[in-house]
This record gives sequence, structure tokens and C-alpha cells, in this order.
Amino acid sequence: MTLDLLFPSRCLGCGKEGSLICAACRVTLPVISPPICHRCGKPQQDGSLCPACINHLHEIDGIRSPFRFEGIIRLAIHQFKYNNLRHIASSLSELLGIHLAKKPIPGEILMPVPLHYRRLRERGYNQSQLLAKELGKLTGLPVIAHCITRRRQAIPQAKAASINQRCSNVSDAFACHGNLKGKKVILIDDVATSGATLDACAAALKSAGAASVWGLTVAREV
Repeated sequence: MTLDLLFPSRCLGCGKEGSLICAACRVTLPVISPPICHRCGKPQQDGSLCPACINHLHEIDGIRSPFRFEGIIRLAIHQFKYNNLRHIASSLSELLGIHLAKKPIPGEILMPVPLHYRRLRERGYNQSQLLAKELGKLTGLPVIAHCITRRRQAIPQAKAASINQRCSNVSDAFACHGNLKGKKVILIDDVATSGATLDACAAALKSAGAASVWGLTVAREV
């Protein structure tokens, strides 16, 4: 007897058996629609650079997220990240794949945002790496998981009160150990808060020669 029979998937929105998010609930997902800041992807009335990007985000070429971090999406990410429900990665990656097919971004390599080794040991897995692995299967793009490392532990970005604190929190927190000369990288993460973590990762990757670095997350704070 399979685990699916013992513990059948139920929709997080309505409880219907069959999938993590049923077809009826998918149409209610909190989609981010244009106009958006053309760098961080946050809703922006005129589609120009938002103030946060003008003042703080300088290394990342762009960040795209299909959904706002609320409702069913927030619940799915929380279950995936904190309740050891690793199988949710496939459903969330499917949503990322659909978004990427409709709105492509430059990239030839998928790279998960790394966890510090202490947090990885506590959780047992890197949720971003699971997302990247599943998205790689869907897109055919190679996944490079250990090229970038987090060399110091920081408080969770959601607990930092301002974008200044978030940028300081991850400043020089990442190191790249490979040669990425000319490569176009897509960084994968579950949630973008201010974009500071992705920007700090991009700085490390570009110091190793990356030609461009884009961020792709399931959701973002708005």
C-alpha cells in the first residue's frame, strides 16, 4: 500500500482529495499582476523601479514571483518548510514551471539559495534545493546545488524590521566556490521578502563571473 493511499493529498484550500491545490482553488490563488517593479517584481503602480530597488538592490538583475505570500500559498509554503512535508516541492515547482513558461527569464542554470549548515542540520533539508530539483526536472535546466554557500548564520529575514536591517543581515553572508564565467543563473527560493538575500547571493555569483543572476521564488511579500 502506497503512502498516497494511507495519506491521500487534500487541497489546502477546500479539503478536497486529490491534489495539494485543486483546480477550483487554483483560480483563487493570489497572483501578482502587472504593473510591477521591473527589478524586484513587487507591484508598482507605474512599472518603474521601486524605491527599495533604487536604494538597496544593485546586484540582482531581476526577481520574479508568481504569487503574493498569503492565503493558500502561504499555508503551502509553511507546511513545506516547517512541517517536513517535502513532497509539496513538486506541486510548488509545477506552479513555478507554469509561470516560467508564460513569462521566461534569462537562465541556463538553476541554483538554490543555500542554508547555513546549522539550519540545514536542524531542518534536515533545504527547501530551496528541493524546489530547484523538481523545477529542473520540468524545465530540463541543470541544477547546481553546492556552488554557493552561506558562510555565516543570520536571523530569518522576516524578523528583520527594515530593508536596511535585511541588507545588513546578509551582507557578505555568501561565498561562491566555482567558476561561473559567462553563465546565466536563476536563483531559486521559496519566498522573497525584501530581495536582500537574493541580491547578496547575486553579488557572490557575479564575483565568480556570472553574466546575469535572476531570482525566482514561489511567492513574495508585498
